[in-house]
Amino acid sequence: MTAMILHRPAAARSPAPVRAIAKLAGIEWLNYAVTNRLPRRTLTRAMGWLSKVEQPLVARASIAVWRTFCDVDLSDAAETRWPSLHACFVRRLRPGARTFRAQGHQVAAPCDGIIVASGRIDSDSIVQAKGRRYSIAELTGGEGDAYRGGSFVTLRLTAGMYHRFHAPQDGRVDRVRYFPGDCFNVNPPTLKRVDRLYCRNERATVRMRLADGTPILLVPVAAILVAAIRLTFLDTVRLLRERAEPIVTCDVPLVQGEEMGWFEHGSTIVLLLPAPFVPAAGVTTGDRVRAGDVLFERVVVEDI
Repeated sequence: MTAMILHRPAAARSPAPVRAIAKLAGIEWLNYAVTNRLPRRTLTRAMGWLSKVEQPLVARASIAVWRTFCDVDLSDAAETRWPSLHACFVRRLRPGARTFRAQGHQVAAPCDGIIVASGRIDSDSIVQAKGRRYSIAELTGGEGDAYRGGSFVTLRLTAGMYHRFHAPQDGRVDRVRYFPGDCFNVNPPTLKRVDRLYCRNERATVRMRLADGTPILLVPVAAILVAAIRLTFLDTVRLLRERAEPIVTCDVPLVQGEEMGWFEHGSTIVLLLPAPFVPAAGVTTGDRVRAGDVLFERVVVEDI
């Protein structure tokens, strides 16, 4: 029988050496150097292996270290015990912990996250971080034309957040494309220093269509450490990178709030919507949102 690990209360105080390391991790240049100058793929493979070890002492220690370095809230998790760090990473939430109530003219946030950037798509490029932009044609492999004149929102999932993402509105997924790539960190220090970061990392494009045919493009982007994307509506067994075909044409109906997949560590989702969708009132860079919060609203053309 697999041993199960009870997570420690959030109030538990970490040892002084661990707190000192956590403080150093808050220094921006040092954070960037440690998470990007070291061999990213080697660290990622090692973390992927370690996170799945179902040994009580290893699981307990790894979960404790994770909670020290990340802002982890497990209060709304469906379980209170996990056999491994990976199981805690990809935890489900208890029923009712997130509510999806976007109306027909709205689109919800597919995941918990921090708004990194948002705005109109006036040309091919959109904002990565202050002073840096990147091409949506490169990001999407040429799928970006349909969204010019529309709007985008970029959501960063930190390592401690809930890692699953959901359908932002009722619709059908009709195309998925996988892009192999690097595994740069996607935190603010790296976004400020690495050009075209999202275009360089492992990612996918997931195209949904609303009932009226309006396309919505979700671009989940993997990051350092576990760096894996699983689309549960497509395949419940294999990671996206393990599939033989890079492009999948499908017809999968999803209702708003239905699970679409998960990241096996913190990462990013870029959402692209065509006009006349615009970011909803109150959508502001730096804000935290939860899965189900309204991100976009459809407006009449003359009001844009």
